[in-house]
Amino acid sequence: MSVRSTRDPATPLWRGVVVLRVVTWLFALAVVIAHHTDFQRPWLAWLVVGVMGAWSVVSSLAYMRESGRHRWLVIFDVVLTTALMLTSPWILSDAQYDAASPLITTVWAAGGPLAAATRFGARGGVVAGLVVAVGTGIAREKVDLDVVRDGVLLCASSLLVGMAATLARSSAEALARALRTEAATAERERLARSIHDSVLQVLARVRRRGLEVGGEAAELARLAGEQEIALRALVSSEPARSGDTADLRSALQLLATTSVQVSTPAGTVDLPAHVTEELVAVTREALANVEKHAGPDAHAWVLLEDLGGEVVVSIRDDGPGIEGGRLERAAAEGRLGVVKSIRGRVADLGGTAVLDSGPGRGTEWEVRVPATMRDGR
Repeated sequence: MSVRSTRDPATPLWRGVVVLRVVTWLFALAVVIAHHTDFQRPWLAWLVVGVMGAWSVVSSLAYMRESGRHRWLVIFDVVLTTALMLTSPWILSDAQYDAASPLITTVWAAGGPLAAATRFGARGGVVAGLVVAVGTGIAREKVDLDVVRDGVLLCASSLLVGMAATLARSSAEALARALRTEAATAERERLARSIHDSVLQVLARVRRRGLEVGGEAAELARLAGEQEIALRALVSSEPARSGDTADLRSALQLLATTSVQVSTPAGTVDLPAHVTEELVAVTREALANVEKHAGPDAHAWVLLEDLGGEVVVSIRDDGPGIEGGRLERAAAEGRLGVVKSIRGRVADLGGTAVLDSGPGRGTEWEVRVPATMRDGR
């Protein structure tokens, strides 16, 4: 499954900018046609509206293609819009200024800031809106309520368009990342099932039979067990860049064998990749301890629970359990390596690991990790 998309998610907004630019230029043309006799320099008005029309065509053709939406082009768009607006004092007559007639660029001036918002996001759109708003005040030769109102509306519009463009791009990126993760997970699980149905089952059978026979076969059983663990670790590993997440549910499911049953929620349990790796390592250590101390006929159960506020992994076996005082004696002799390793790993994640065992009732580890680990904190 290939997940690849080169289409800019903000393309509909670019199309809106193009439509707006054409419509507003037609409005500016209509204003010049209706009031050309009132201008003090009609020829300059026609020249400016002609430049506006030519730029509308050039910029629209560029904005309709992803390869044409260059940073420098959008910046030039805002600069040219402001420069054309500043020709208004040489075009409009005193009577038109007194009547608060529209500047030569009229509402066409909004195209530049909206293009900047679509290209650079909310911040870039607001900055472009402020530039054009200041240009409006200079061209009006005063700052009154109308100038402030137009500036606020222009900045607010640019802010909203910029936020929409940013949201569209971030949503598309999140969707693409999710699809890539889903495709990688599906392929990994397919390979894991294939290995589980062939190689892992053969290794498990060799390990069990070797332990039953004993002697030199026991050494082969040990080697087969080591290779089985290494192969399971290989197929359950998921390369991840810093800040990426990994599904703990899928990783734990790959630890299932004929003697290990894994129960997980229906949905994914996404955690930062390093947290998932540590919890899988803890589970693997606990299962290795089951195999070492409970015997080849023992069974183990792994239960994953997502409680919202925390993630709980329980590893339980039906072995003989730990007799009273054994842990104390092992601690006195410095032989609590696995227990310390499990608790140390979990403590580094800000969680807790509780061991519950007794003669005749098996052994159970309950590992709890706070939900803040989802954010990598």
